[in-house]
Amino acid sequence: MKRFIVIVMDSAGIGELPDSREYGDEGSNTIGHISRLVKDFSLPNLERLGLANIDGFSGTYRTTTDLKSLELTGSYGKMAEKSAGKDTTTGHWELAGIILDKPFPLFPNGFPDDLVKEFERRIGRKTLGNKPASGTVIIQELGDEHVKTGFPIIYTSADSVFQVAAHEDVIPVEEQYRICRTAREMLTGDYGVGRVIARPFTGKSGNYTRTDRRKDFSIRPPEKTVLNYLSENGYEVRAVGKIEDIFSGSGITRSVKTHSNADGIDRTIEWIREEYEGMLFTNLVDFDMKYGHRNDVEGYAKALAEFDRRLPEITGHLKDEDILIITADHGCDPSTTSTDHSREYVPLLVTGKHVRKGVNMHVRNSFADVAKTIAEYFGIENSLSGESFLNLII
Repeated sequence: MKRFIVIVMDSAGIGELPDSREYGDEGSNTIGHISRLVKDFSLPNLERLGLANIDGFSGTYRTTTDLKSLELTGSYGKMAEKSAGKDTTTGHWELAGIILDKPFPLFPNGFPDDLVKEFERRIGRKTLGNKPASGTVIIQELGDEHVKTGFPIIYTSADSVFQVAAHEDVIPVEEQYRICRTAREMLTGDYGVGRVIARPFTGKSGNYTRTDRRKDFSIRPPEKTVLNYLSENGYEVRAVGKIEDIFSGSGITRSVKTHSNADGIDRTIEWIREEYEGMLFTNLVDFDMKYGHRNDVEGYAKALAEFDRRLPEITGHLKDEDILIITADHGCDPSTTSTDHSREYVPLLVTGKHVRKGVNMHVRNSFADVAKTIAEYFGIENSLSGESFLNLII
């Protein structure tokens, strides 16, 4: 019974890519900088998989662990993003075998007036905002006006997103989702943002708080991913967290939403313990959403340490033919002045009962190598991008 488990530590980059300057990210190193800024930092279980041995990372990564005494339990390397962009959708799609030569559109000055007016006509409401903003900040800024008028707040960010924030007592959540579906129908072509996101919130003036009923409406992948190839060949593809939203459900056979990293880890372990053949794809979003975008170095470090602490629970339930990959989709360095994603290498840590120990896979030229490896493991003919590293790890 073969299975591939892929866990994405959302935004856990490990150093700037050669083209990072083009994205304004020169010098970014999410985990590396955290390791140097936080006292007594160590991730012993990730380090046993080879995290601190990755090419070019040892010089920027600091830990209290005695690395020389560690017996490595996995193979390791790093991957460069080949697609244009540094957003969530682009990173996950590339992990699944699609390389984009054109980034999703950005709207640093807000969305065009004619688009917004048509959107307002279709939803039957005026809107507030229409500018790049932090989601937690803009609901404090415009929350009172929204509650008074019933006009939803629309905003974007440095990512390719159209976000809709509304109080759950003013616009019911299902109506918020309908509004977002309307936006998704409109945002195509030159306006084809990667994601439309519903951002419900609650609370009172001066203390508005986002709820966990966020929902992403992603653009559908333009071609088959490894998820489609697996499900079309009778394998299960299970998705934990926002994976289903990122792929607009394409190729996914079962999914579960999560409320936190801890919840995502719990759901992942539950599904590892079950009997089925196929792929399990997990996104742990707290690293990015709660800490990276908020420049919270200490919070990010604690989240990394908590994942590391629970890693033996995950590996301890792996079955004989399971292969586990731990990676990321981009960076989001909390130590910089930017609150945006950063264009970085991502770790490639692989383990399993039959995975070779201590193999250095060096630098992979694309995240898509993950998809190609999965397809080869299951013996599925495909036209995915990337190059398999299966022969290196088993």
